[in-house]
Amino acid sequence: MKRILLFVAAGFCSMQVSAQQHLLQFKSVTELQQFMQWTPARVPLLSCHRGGPVPGFPENAIETFANSTKFHPSIIECDATLTKDSALVMMHDDRLDRTSNGTGIIREKTAAELKSLLLKDDNGTVTTFHIPTLDEVLQWGRNKVLFTLDVKRSVPYKMMVDAVRRNKAEAYIIMITYNANQAAEVHKLAPDLMISASVRSVADLERLNAMGVPNDRIVAFTGTSAPDKAVYDYLHTKGIWCIQGTMGNLDKSAQANGEQIYTNLIDNGADILSSDRSMEAGKTLSQYAADRKLKTKHLVIK
Repeated sequence: MKRILLFVAAGFCSMQVSAQQHLLQFKSVTELQQFMQWTPARVPLLSCHRGGPVPGFPENAIETFANSTKFHPSIIECDATLTKDSALVMMHDDRLDRTSNGTGIIREKTAAELKSLLLKDDNGTVTTFHIPTLDEVLQWGRNKVLFTLDVKRSVPYKMMVDAVRRNKAEAYIIMITYNANQAAEVHKLAPDLMISASVRSVADLERLNAMGVPNDRIVAFTGTSAPDKAVYDYLHTKGIWCIQGTMGNLDKSAQANGEQIYTNLIDNGADILSSDRSMEAGKTLSQYAADRKLKTKHLVIK
């Protein structure tokens, strides 16, 4: 099928188009760096929190990531943790009980033991899907999605960077950090990688810069409540994209009061929405881009 290099809304009109894939593709880390320099013509994107779980598709599973690409171009937010034998696997919780048919603490299990388990969706239904390793995830994601990689339970950032290098995944990775010290550590380890850093004020950005993290490597996470528009405006003057977390109260508000809330957040200055309601938020952002004729060569719909 002919590739279409436009961000269109038609793919969200019904579930009948689920055979499509909405892919984000970057040839090099330089292309990603250039794409992530903010301009007013930027295409707002969706970040699927924990990969975009829906009934039948559990969080942090490759099959769930693939399902998300059927309906919207996706940044996949996912979580890596360590096993007893120091393998990196995808899991949000300390324990296995909520998200798998296993029990116990993940750090007390080997990677082989985890591979025998099945994942549960958010309704508690056991699926046929297994816990993937970070290597498997990074291999799958090339030319399909961007990842924002969350690091759980004191996983060393060097191990994460080594996995990115090992899989040659630099062109589709944003590493999540939670404070300026972590951001500075990641930038020292891997100056070419994009970093999601907590920035809720001008002072936060100045602190990052003072610690050696340049603006052209920062994607600003502005929290789970909308900041003052002046903060967005300032960050945009520095060429920085802004992630608004909607998981929690903002998603609940959109569910109760209408999806226009997502559009309002983009108009206020958010560039990426990190949502637990990936289908609804994705459809809204697609319509927003189509209405304004926004497009990017890095989106391929096929």
